Amino acid sequence: MMMFWKKQKLDYKLQSEVPLNTNIRDLTFTIFDTETTGFAINGSDRMIEIAAVPVVNLEVQEQTFQTFVNPEREIPQKITDLTGITEEKVKDAPVGLDALERFFQFNEDINSHLWVGHYVSFDMMVVKKELQRKQYTFESPLVVDTLDLIGYLNPSRDMRDLEVYALQFGTLVYERHQALGDAMTTAHLFCELMRHLEDRGKTTLADLLEIGTSTTRGVVF
Repeated sequence: MMMFWKKQKLDYKLQSEVPLNTNIRDLTFTIFDTETTGFAINGSDRMIEIAAVPVVNLEVQEQTFQTFVNPEREIPQKITDLTGITEEKVKDAPVGLDALERFFQFNEDINSHLWVGHYVSFDMMVVKKELQRKQYTFESPLVVDTLDLIGYLNPSRDMRDLEVYALQFGTLVYERHQALGDAMTTAHLFCELMRHLEDRGKTTLADLLEIGTSTTRGVVF
């Protein structure tokens, strides 16, 4: 992955050259989530937390990434009530670009192949906008949305609530509306979904991309 700012280039290496017949158990997934000051990401709202959890061999790993983010603006009280993230927690936290640099480094350290999220298009937009504010751009890695996997396995469901899906598939639910808690919940849900896909004979990267790749895949932001 490469990001550009003026004449400077930061190069983050993701494992992007992967044969389509690679077994999904041989891939490293980054399950990630963000929290923000609101939903107006194209406007004044900013990221206040980002977290990630690796999945290897369809097992959630103990190594995690989490940082609060200084949004350089006030956090609405309703967001503090929802997430528990206060002005005190973010005042000495890295700003958006610095936090994302740490997130990208985490992906490089774990040799990540794909990013995964629940309603991941929102989180990808958060990343995109935080970088754009500092005149950066980046080429998106492969991104899988658990909503797409659920839609394939259980097309009658039309709800987006992460906890509802986790309970339906019998997986663990961690602290809600906190990036690390939601990333952990999504990671366990993802592993269960992938096992269901294996039971249906879907075992390769090509199978996964056909079923669950976000529409953000391959888009240059």
